[in-house]
Amino acid sequence: MNKFIKAGFAGLFLSFATVLSACGGSSTSTDTTVAMASEAVYPVTVGDLTLDAQPLRIISLSPTATEMLYAVGAGAQVVAVDEYSNYPEEAAALGTMLSGFEPNIEAISGFMPDLVIASYDPGTLVEQLGALNIPVFIANAATSIDNVYEQIEQIGLLTGHADAALQLAAQMQSEIEAAIAGVVPPVEPISYFYELDNTLYSVTSNTFVGQIFNLFGLRNIADNVESGNDYPQLSAEVVVSSDPDLIFLADTKCCNETAATVAARDGWGGLKAVTNNHIVELDDDVASRWGPRIVELVVAIRDAVAMVVAGS
Repeated sequence: MNKFIKAGFAGLFLSFATVLSACGGSSTSTDTTVAMASEAVYPVTVGDLTLDAQPLRIISLSPTATEMLYAVGAGAQVVAVDEYSNYPEEAAALGTMLSGFEPNIEAISGFMPDLVIASYDPGTLVEQLGALNIPVFIANAATSIDNVYEQIEQIGLLTGHADAALQLAAQMQSEIEAAIAGVVPPVEPISYFYELDNTLYSVTSNTFVGQIFNLFGLRNIADNVESGNDYPQLSAEVVVSSDPDLIFLADTKCCNETAATVAARDGWGGLKAVTNNHIVELDDDVASRWGPRIVELVVAIRDAVAMVVAGS
């Protein structure tokens, strides 16, 4: 799996260890203890991280965290982002291109941040920034949709936008529930193949992405392909023999895959998903991040299921 694909799914593939506490303070998004505070009233505490004042120079080393920051209204406080934070446009326009995989402490500290947010600690990020009295919040990859809401609320609280974060989470929950309710249950379970890249890596129902598909009662052909591995690499023979009703492509950007390229694969032309035009081309970024745009993924799945149920 190449670096580009790895960047999109790093948070989904890795199980991250609890990070070290340091002088500047650190916390992970798995901490459930959140000291509630009114909008922009400090100090605020999330887990073991306490901020005494509203951060005004935030660095995000996580594309998902970047999306959350801008969505809750903290965009004006962001001074730098990592190389994969391409959404929203305001974040990409910063042009800072920091690395979340191999963080450069000197480059990060040069922006004089008062809060750094990352999706994991690839080594000694928390320790080194702590030595410089720079607080770090580790926004771990979500394991459930409820985790997403919680993380949005945590980031909102830390940045002084608690009310906006609560409103965003409530809006997302409402839209997701409406999307699920709008689907007529199929008579027979609908099967699907979720393609991470053109070497046929996929996800099982146990993953965060798989759980989203579970909301619609879909059957994942990647389940039980490789015991103990929730990100198995399927063979073309397995996909063809499974003949899924739907194929979701989460590799349209990284690998330039389309419905046409899938149909052109040897032996794939007769698949139900191909002959019925039931191949869904997803935005890689939306499909790989656990931020506010997961609503778009849910809606895409809803529309695909409705298409199959309608027989179109």
